[in-house]
Amino acid sequence: MKKTILYSVCAGMLALSACRSGYSLASVEGERIPMTNRYDTDQDMKAWRLLQPYQAQVDSIMKPVIGHAGRKLEAYRPESPLSNLLADILRISAQEKAGIKADVGVMNMGGIRNLLNEGEITIESVYEITPFENKLAIVALKGSDLLELFSQMAAVHGEGISGAKLIISEEGELLDAKVGGKNIEPEKEYQIATIDYLAEGNDRLEAFKRATAKIEPENATLRDLFIEYVKRCEAKGKAVDAQTEGRIVER
Repeated sequence: MKKTILYSVCAGMLALSACRSGYSLASVEGERIPMTNRYDTDQDMKAWRLLQPYQAQVDSIMKPVIGHAGRKLEAYRPESPLSNLLADILRISAQEKAGIKADVGVMNMGGIRNLLNEGEITIESVYEITPFENKLAIVALKGSDLLELFSQMAAVHGEGISGAKLIISEEGELLDAKVGGKNIEPEKEYQIATIDYLAEGNDRLEAFKRATAKIEPENATLRDLFIEYVKRCEAKGKAVDAQTEGRIVER
């Protein structure tokens, strides 16, 4: 079936590229189509029957329960349980996947697209929270650049963080920062576990561009790391949980 579709698509593309038409597009018209419950009752049964085998296959992958959450975990600024959890997972994974002890873990709020509900955790749950193909990246930053990174995080009133404590003002200024309970040394090199998207300096965290080194382990997407973490908790009989701990305090 897949080969037939592929051959048909290729043939169509060849046909389009092999001939030219004297016609040109004159205009385009469109309209808004309200998405109401009409489509719940007025189903296209032919389309429904066509999709059923594929839906069953997808459900067999996405619906299995891999763990349990002890309570609802959400993401919000300046600090939240879910952003703390993902930052922790990145920091832990730096050691597991690359043998590097990360001083800090950083996860952006914009990369967290859903909450984790209390109760059963499925593969689908994890996909809804981390839908992007973000990968683990371990970045080396001088202390002076790490302070600049924390200032950029303060400017947006917080991101997910692990291994550090920030005090920020209501105006978004960094008032104090500590890593492992200690003041940051400007010339010391620190290892930061984050995602590749942020490691490139995206989402206004431009200090990452001054990294002195960067490692991206293979087969280490944030989603897979999250799934592995949930499964480990389940194997130990533990519920997935996290809480706010004063990692980012706004004054």
